[in-house]
Amino acid sequence: MTKLVPRSLAGQAFVLQLVVVAVIVIAGSTLALLDARRDGDSAARQQVIGIASALARSPATSDAIEDGTAPQVLQPITERVREDTGVAFITIMAPDRTRFTHTNPALIGQDYLGTIEPALEGRAFTEVYTGTLGPSVRAVAPVRSSSGEVIGLVSAGITQQTLAQRWRHELPQIILIALAALGVSLVGIWAIRRRLLRQTHGLGPTELQVMYEHHDAILHSVSEGLIVLDRRGVALANDEARRLLSLPDGDIDKSALPPFLRSYSPGARDEVHVTGDRVLVVNRSHVPGERSPDTEVVTIRDRTELQGALGELDSMKVFAESLRSQAHESANRLHTIVTLVEMGRGDEAVKFATTELELSQRLVDRMSEAVREPALAALLLGKSSQADERGITLTITDDTELSADAEDVPLTGQELITVVGNLIDNALDACDRDDPWVEVTVRQDDDDLLIQVADSGHGMDPDEFTRAIQRGYSTKSGGEQGRRGLGLALVAQVVNRHQGTLTAEMTYGSVVTVRVGKEQR
Repeated sequence: MTKLVPRSLAGQAFVLQLVVVAVIVIAGSTLALLDARRDGDSAARQQVIGIASALARSPATSDAIEDGTAPQVLQPITERVREDTGVAFITIMAPDRTRFTHTNPALIGQDYLGTIEPALEGRAFTEVYTGTLGPSVRAVAPVRSSSGEVIGLVSAGITQQTLAQRWRHELPQIILIALAALGVSLVGIWAIRRRLLRQTHGLGPTELQVMYEHHDAILHSVSEGLIVLDRRGVALANDEARRLLSLPDGDIDKSALPPFLRSYSPGARDEVHVTGDRVLVVNRSHVPGERSPDTEVVTIRDRTELQGALGELDSMKVFAESLRSQAHESANRLHTIVTLVEMGRGDEAVKFATTELELSQRLVDRMSEAVREPALAALLLGKSSQADERGITLTITDDTELSADAEDVPLTGQELITVVGNLIDNALDACDRDDPWVEVTVRQDDDDLLIQVADSGHGMDPDEFTRAIQRGYSTKSGGEQGRRGLGLALVAQVVNRHQGTLTAEMTYGSVVTVRVGKEQR
């Protein structure tokens, strides 16, 4: 039995539509036949009552009845009228039912069979009655004298057999119309079947339901954000995408998307974009198929926490590299000292050793005293060593001072690493190679936290600076500009989160300044 039911949704829809159309056509044809029969009966009643009334009002009819010559005068007239109109019979009778005329002359003089009482009262009427010619629709009308007295009756009738023949003549036309309607409907639902077959790929209702349930479950359970973009805007967005991009519930207008998703850009891989409060890794793929041009699937991963951890790791890495470099230099200095001692030049060996130690210890002591945030102090020491290795003069200004009390500093240790580390990296990359220097100031006063990094580079014009702090960085682009773009975007993210300010200017060098108020934490 199950084999008789089509598997695909298109096939089942075709069968159901075919059944519905067939039922509608059959029901319509039946109603049309019933309507034709009803119209035939109504027309017959109008016809017979019209004939009976016309003959009853004719002066020849009343004169013949009054003269006693009704059979001889009226029989030829009624037969001629009957033949012309196609009715079954026309009978003229006396008020006592005695027939003056009849289709069968042998029945003249006999009693009329049927109802006559309403006509004797002066009213014409119709009825269905079985007489000598069988069941018929008949009408009876009174014949009045000049004084208004009912002196006779006229009855005209059409047999039901004749009526049936009349409406049966319409049956072929009704059947032809029904078949034409069925044929047109069949072509239409066949076209619908083909379209559904293409759109559903021949899948059945159960398979489509399972596919939808799995699709819905996957969209809600995956840890990555997923968005489908087409020409009209956002065709689909799962819960994680709405969370990561701060999108509203319900339909999403394309204007609600961040700028990097408003353009068609399939093929992007591992693009890093910075939004107001997140660092996102974006991949974009084109949806294959002729029916989905300019449609792409976008996957989004949150790298905010990872980026913060990478910043701290980078700080520790720089510090570790600095320690390794210092260890190497210490080994060189130790060999130098040992050699001086072996040469009998002990005083010079002592002087050489204490001078290097004092310089290094002085820098560590000053940094530890001025910057009470351990991670930031380690970062600044590491960057100093890194700059020294690259031949760049990195100066921590005497104004640098940061409280050890976390309540006095509007940024967390991780945020300080992000801001200061990225600004110094940008400065080290951008400084003038003929006169390489970088100057760093980190100061907390009563009102604001000031972070200022200057370098000997040419800086960025206002438009370039604005683009740098607003855009993300694609891992495919690479290069110095890409790194600076991501770094400044991360700095801007932290600053905006605390409603601070980030400015750039050209004074004694390229100067980038961050100000964050304590009350904004």
